[in-house]
Amino acid sequence: MRSEISMTVDRGAFPDAVTPWEQESWRAAALDWIEGCLAERGLRADGELRVRLRPWSVLARVPVADGDAVWFKANPRSSAFEGPLTAALARWVPGHVLEPLAVDAARAWSLLPDGGDLFRQVLARETVGPEVWEDLLRQYAGVQRTLTPYAGELERLGVPPARTLDLPEVFDRLLAADTALDPGARARVAAVRPRLVDWCAELAAVGVADTLEHADLHDGQLFRPAPGRFTFFDWGDAAVSHPFCSLRVTGEQVRERYGAQALPRLRDAYLEPWTGAGRPAADLRRAASLAWRLSSLGRAASWSRMFPDPGRPAPGVTQSAEWLLSLLDEPAL
Repeated sequence: MRSEISMTVDRGAFPDAVTPWEQESWRAAALDWIEGCLAERGLRADGELRVRLRPWSVLARVPVADGDAVWFKANPRSSAFEGPLTAALARWVPGHVLEPLAVDAARAWSLLPDGGDLFRQVLARETVGPEVWEDLLRQYAGVQRTLTPYAGELERLGVPPARTLDLPEVFDRLLAADTALDPGARARVAAVRPRLVDWCAELAAVGVADTLEHADLHDGQLFRPAPGRFTFFDWGDAAVSHPFCSLRVTGEQVRERYGAQALPRLRDAYLEPWTGAGRPAADLRRAASLAWRLSSLGRAASWSRMFPDPGRPAPGVTQSAEWLLSLLDEPAL
């Protein structure tokens, strides 16, 4: 494969990012693995390999002769769980996620089928109302509910635990590791901790169990293969935490696109699958507001899960600090 395929490399806004792709032996092994996986299915690569390098992943689109392209992904060690997790999700919630063609858990590699149109591509070419976002969140919430009994298994697969009542300890670790906050900002963030403990206790008391939380559910992290159908992918930022934390990223996109007036309906659509069990709607809405704020911790933590660069500070340090600071903001819901 190495001698038969041309390549283009996209480094985006990270021209100096250090990834394993720079190592010739690693790159050769990855290309051989892709070739072998395709051969097992009677397929072969044919065309230009498009490689996307970021501090948090190596992603390559591999064109296939007489078929749809496939996608190779390599995760850093701290999110090596993504391949095994994606394979497990294909068993537990089939039809809602991509089913990997191959996973090498030891090397944190996976080979995935093409999922069709990204929702982002649909948004670029079609007029899409907020009701479509409401529908995708109903479907996503249904996936989360289905996965609730698997929370322990998710952690055994390596998905980071960030249980609701343990979030104060997550906060402590993030603040201790932070090197970007100035002394004044650090003091303001640290002063939030007593209230954070209360928020976590109140959120847990609503009685919605921790489950899989995507942590970065935006329009580039899901496919829309057909109207009314969505496929969720890219689980490298995921954690086992309060499900409602997922509202933050999607909600901010909806607010930017349609205005703040679209958020109450979006929230209520997401909460529909969680009704019942004697939970008043007001309690669920309060829980959504608490989780919106606490989701800052999951976003801060995910920025640290990147390929390490021993010559420089962690590339996500600034972003992690910004998310910690956002704990001081009033939630939009």
